[in-house]
Amino acid sequence: MAQLLLPFNLLPPASSSSPVASDSSPIAAISSVGKSPVLEEQLELAMVAPSDSRAVAVYCAASIGHQKAFQQAAISIAHALVAANRPLVYGGGNSGIMGVVSGAVANSEGGKVTGIIPYAIHAAGGEKDKGDGHPQSNLIAEMLDEKQRGEIVVNSMHERKVEMARRSGAFIGLPGGFGTFEEILEVITWNQLNIHNKPVVLINVFSYYNPLRDLIRNGVREGFIRPENEKLVVFIDGPADHTAHETFDWGRAAVDAIDAWEHGKVRTLPFYWNKDEDTSDMTHVDAHVHRKGNVDIPGEKAKVEHIETIGLSTLPGLKLTHSWFKRVWHVRSRSGRV
Repeated sequence: MAQLLLPFNLLPPASSSSPVASDSSPIAAISSVGKSPVLEEQLELAMVAPSDSRAVAVYCAASIGHQKAFQQAAISIAHALVAANRPLVYGGGNSGIMGVVSGAVANSEGGKVTGIIPYAIHAAGGEKDKGDGHPQSNLIAEMLDEKQRGEIVVNSMHERKVEMARRSGAFIGLPGGFGTFEEILEVITWNQLNIHNKPVVLINVFSYYNPLRDLIRNGVREGFIRPENEKLVVFIDGPADHTAHETFDWGRAAVDAIDAWEHGKVRTLPFYWNKDEDTSDMTHVDAHVHRKGNVDIPGEKAKVEHIETIGLSTLPGLKLTHSWFKRVWHVRSRSGRV
């Protein structure tokens, strides 16, 4: 897989002759450099269109956990998705919280569920519970059956994540471990990078995701996350009284949050990947490209010193093309330079 190093440092170095924007946002800073009509039009169109998919990807643990409230929240999410005619996309298998939410959808009339599972995990018999939890009721135990859930087998963990994102118009995070954390943070980051424009909703049962919210806010305080980007993820906290969390309708709250997502108010970095299309599926790679010289972009030219082994069907979409934007894009293949 080729590694693409994108030009994240988009702003020109500060100097006494450089204009300074009163708004510190990337768009304002770029606009202050010059008034190119081409650039202004590109920034206007930069926000990717929202997905028209009604499917929801649910990220959660392959372990069952210790709390009944976690398991009940998974069932609540499942029932709400079925009631809202929203298909479930999840990571495959019938283990843990993943098994509870997928089983509850599969066992409901009209429920639609698709599992995306890497071949290595599929061949090994699925993911196993990593803890010592157990189902807290017979109903939850029934959800962990072997009922077919419509699995799609892919080659790798990366392809699993891409396929889940591509098929989904929204994301819900239930409690989980390292894999769940990584999946959630990736789709939040894709919102920030303007790869897609999709709500990410975290089910904060027993304040499970409070440490993540604190981490995000610390990133804002320390200048690593823009304040408005805290809104790229929605936390559903439920009742202040945690004793009510087992019976709270987490699913209805999550679906309402998805429906209320204000796609037009998302503030992204001004990357324009491919017109206004959702580019969650970045797996198409056109190899055998080796070119030096100028790349024609309407109204401007961007100099490219070296491009090698990368899908250029997406690269020309990076239409930040002002005169100071003369950087080198290096793509190193796994077999090439390190």
